[in-house]
Amino acid sequence: MEVTQVLLNAQSVDSTVRKHAEETLKQFQEQNLPGFLLSLSGELASEEKPVDSRKLAGLILKNALDAKEQHRKYELVQRWLSLDVAVKTQIKTCLLQTLSSPAPDARSTASQVIAKVAGIELPQKQWPELIGSLLSNQQLPAHIKQATLETLGYLCEEVSPDVMEQDQVNKILTAVIQGMNAEEKNNDVRLAATRALYNALGFAQANFTNDMERDFIMRVVCQATLSPEVKIRQAAFECLVSISSTYYEKLAPYIQDIFSITAKAVREDEEPVALQAIEFWSSICDEEIDILEDYGGDFTADSDVPCYNFIKQALPALVPMLLETLLKQEEDQDQDEVAWNLAMAGGTCLGLVARTVGDDIVPLVMPFIEENITKPDWRQREAATYAFGSILEGPSPDKLTPIVNGALNFMLTALTKDANSHVKDTTAWTLGRIFEFLHGSTVEMPIITPANCQQIITVLLQSMKDAPNVAEKACGALYFLAQGYGDVAASSPLTPFFQEMVQSLLTATHREDAGESRLRTAAYEALNEVVRCSTDETVPMVLQLVPVIMMELHQTLEAQKLSSDEREKQSELQGLLCGCLQVIIQKLGSSEPTKYAFLQYADQIMSLFLRVFACRSATVHEEAMLSIGALAYATGPDFAKYMPEFYKYLEMGLQNFEEYQVCAVTVGVVGDLCRALEDKILPYCDGIMTQLLKDLSSNQLHRSVKPPIFSCFGDIALAIGENFEKYLMYAMPMLQSAAELSARATGADDEILDYTNLLRNGILEAYSGIFQGFKNSPKTQLLIPYAPHILQFLDSIYMEKDMDDVVMKTAIGVLGDLADTLGSNAGSLIQQSVSSKDFLIECLSSDDHLIKESAEWAQLAISRAISV
Repeated sequence: MEVTQVLLNAQSVDSTVRKHAEETLKQFQEQNLPGFLLSLSGELASEEKPVDSRKLAGLILKNALDAKEQHRKYELVQRWLSLDVAVKTQIKTCLLQTLSSPAPDARSTASQVIAKVAGIELPQKQWPELIGSLLSNQQLPAHIKQATLETLGYLCEEVSPDVMEQDQVNKILTAVIQGMNAEEKNNDVRLAATRALYNALGFAQANFTNDMERDFIMRVVCQATLSPEVKIRQAAFECLVSISSTYYEKLAPYIQDIFSITAKAVREDEEPVALQAIEFWSSICDEEIDILEDYGGDFTADSDVPCYNFIKQALPALVPMLLETLLKQEEDQDQDEVAWNLAMAGGTCLGLVARTVGDDIVPLVMPFIEENITKPDWRQREAATYAFGSILEGPSPDKLTPIVNGALNFMLTALTKDANSHVKDTTAWTLGRIFEFLHGSTVEMPIITPANCQQIITVLLQSMKDAPNVAEKACGALYFLAQGYGDVAASSPLTPFFQEMVQSLLTATHREDAGESRLRTAAYEALNEVVRCSTDETVPMVLQLVPVIMMELHQTLEAQKLSSDEREKQSELQGLLCGCLQVIIQKLGSSEPTKYAFLQYADQIMSLFLRVFACRSATVHEEAMLSIGALAYATGPDFAKYMPEFYKYLEMGLQNFEEYQVCAVTVGVVGDLCRALEDKILPYCDGIMTQLLKDLSSNQLHRSVKPPIFSCFGDIALAIGENFEKYLMYAMPMLQSAAELSARATGADDEILDYTNLLRNGILEAYSGIFQGFKNSPKTQLLIPYAPHILQFLDSIYMEKDMDDVVMKTAIGVLGDLADTLGSNAGSLIQQSVSSKDFLIECLSSDDHLIKESAEWAQLAISRAISV
């Protein structure tokens, strides 16, 4: 088959020609995979062929080896491994040959494909000669050297460090560092080497512990930041950023020099380079914030906690440098898109510095603010405001409150009167930060008082009529203002303004330009927060909102014949309206008198939600599901009348593997329905359980959905009691194998550990629900065979010593449930268990009162079971 022409046709502007070519390629791949891959690699390697067909051949080859979805990736890897060795060897030969092609696109594509093959084969101990054959290319012409270094870079991105021998790592690093050296005259080679080092840094653990090698690497990187070529300087700073987080504890000897290099770049270099230089300091802040959070203030000078306080030491020079960048705003930066420029990066870094050093930053920034805040040039006023907003998180309220009190009036005036939109935008953002960090029940000196409350609200509501970017920030500020009163149940200073706030926010959602700068979304978020934090006095007004929002939702459902762009906007609006109804339902459903007033709307609301489901859109489904969960909670057993019609959408949600968030939310709603309907959910349980078991055994479903499915078993068992009997033979083995899996996740990284704890908690919640569901029924003896395994699971997680407080509380609860439900049948088993006694003692002396309460109850249940 003449593959060249087909590949060119597949890039044709004529869609008929293009579709036909794509179809032909697909058939070729399905009918003869080895032949298909061979002809692609031959095409890529052939100098006679046009560059366009070679490039596409390489791209298709790459996509035949890798995919984003885990299960698809797994299939492709297995498919490659099962190909005939001779075929694979021929393909790999073609790929390596392409690295010496004069065509840059062909070389670059081949580099990526080689790395994908290496990512599959090296972990399997195949293709051992690859690194050696790549490194033999170093004495060749520059373009081959460049392609080789690019390949090494991609390779380090694909392969994990534990796959390679240290000897190979050393050889790769040597080649890369040689390519970066100032003696290398070819800029393409030097750039490829610098980019390759970025990916290879994770492999250099051993080299960074050796002083000489580390010095050498650092020297070459620092030299590269001074290269005449801007792309090389940028790539070198990217390496420094990566080193700052990977090898923070090794930086002390270099930090002085790095400061000089970064300061020079920030002040004099081109923007892409200057941005990376600022990023270095932001990254150091992230490291130090993490260390300080992990250890609090409780480490002494001689402790081994590796916080070098680089930021604190650099403060006197670092802060002025960052403040200068704030004056480099772009005149015409589009307010709708947050432009990542020097001023933005500098302000972000300043905010991180404030979080790292706290109060120490305030005296360094205040003179800059005072000097610039009233200047005629808008840049100076905006920079001063931005500096102020940036340092509000980190320093103590005691330090900031007096300053904020002095500045508040000035800022409220600026928000309405300043002539420049950038200044207003930043002022509104800064007010939002003041309300976020310095306002609320935990703050001792209130910033918002009866004297200034009215003025603040008037200004914010007036600003909602301003340009979309300013209005959006004003909505954000109102959001935090309301949130600060969220836990003051009795009376809130906002109550008198409730109607006015709601009206202004609804008006903002209807603006012609509400689609710009996220204004519509921000207005609904603020509205939800105002409703959520409102007091009993405003309930009648919240009730009046119900038909208003229902009407808006109804209108989105009536819209006919929309373009795809309009349809997307319509889905977004439906999602926002469902979210708003959810908050209103939760608010009104939480107390009896308002609940009855609200329930008159329940039928209409439910029929709207069902119509929303008929529109196909994931975000809306998620929001509508959450709202239905709230509605079920509010209506209780009466929700049963909606089930026949709602059930098919529930099932669709549980089957939605692709949009796994929808699936996860739906699983949560099943729990809400169980609590609302109790045994009235029984008729639907066969379908629900079948689908949940299917979800669990699928390797396509995202793992984050599995823990909630287990706890959902518990919800169902609690709701239907002994009727859960028929599911035991399916559910229990699933729980058992998941329990065994979660007990084996030792020595893993934090992310896996967090997931393991979620999984354990889900499993334990399932056991707890099942035991409580069967309690006092004649069928409890059905559970006895499972008890030894459950106790063994509790033993194993106790022995691991890595459970978090949530798991601990659930686990001790399960021990109590076991004793409580099985009585004397459990007593002897618990006495034989390895660690139950120690576990109980530990929980009884816990500082966490919830764990302690659970343990006291468990102790009682166990002593009853043993004494029988």
